[in-house]
Amino acid sequence: MKKVGLFFGTFNPIHIGHLILANHLVEYSDLHEVWFVVTPHNPHKQKKTLLNDNHRYQMVEIAIEDYPKLKASKIEFGLPQPNYTVITMVHLREKYPNYQFSLLMGEDNIQSFHKWKNYESIIENHDIYVYPRKFSNKEKKAKITERYSEKIHNLDAPIMEVSSTFIRKAIKEKKNIKPLLENKVYIYLDEMNFYK
Repeated sequence: MKKVGLFFGTFNPIHIGHLILANHLVEYSDLHEVWFVVTPHNPHKQKKTLLNDNHRYQMVEIAIEDYPKLKASKIEFGLPQPNYTVITMVHLREKYPNYQFSLLMGEDNIQSFHKWKNYESIIENHDIYVYPRKFSNKEKKAKITERYSEKIHNLDAPIMEVSSTFIRKAIKEKKNIKPLLENKVYIYLDEMNFYK
């Protein structure tokens, strides 16, 4: 059975932090692949800085061209909005019955995981791989990790401090952010005049 880790995000834009983390997980865990699940624009949220869904998906595709164990997924593009992770997981299980899907989640997000819609159903059917993040509430151990300790795997992965928000702001301020993006993604962004 193929083990796939799902990395959900807007990837607005995808940057080297995402790539380093995803690549680390396929090389140093029992996952065979990591899929970048590009989250579509929520029609109920006005977000001027969020690029069109297909442009963000395209950038993920470009960024992972040289990484055979990393894949891009637009499974959520066809689902009714607003969508919940639990629905996506059901769709994936139906579409790929021979795959075992796990969620990748930052240490900061596991703290609020119990507030997710049908979180029990997610954790009963899927493992969660937690990667380290720098955040203020670090001492407070998430209660859920004790309750589902056999389903939650804490990973020793590099802490990435690059953020898409920082990159968008820097582009707007005409800063050189070339080292923070995969080169082909940088060229694509530049040619399309995104975030300027």
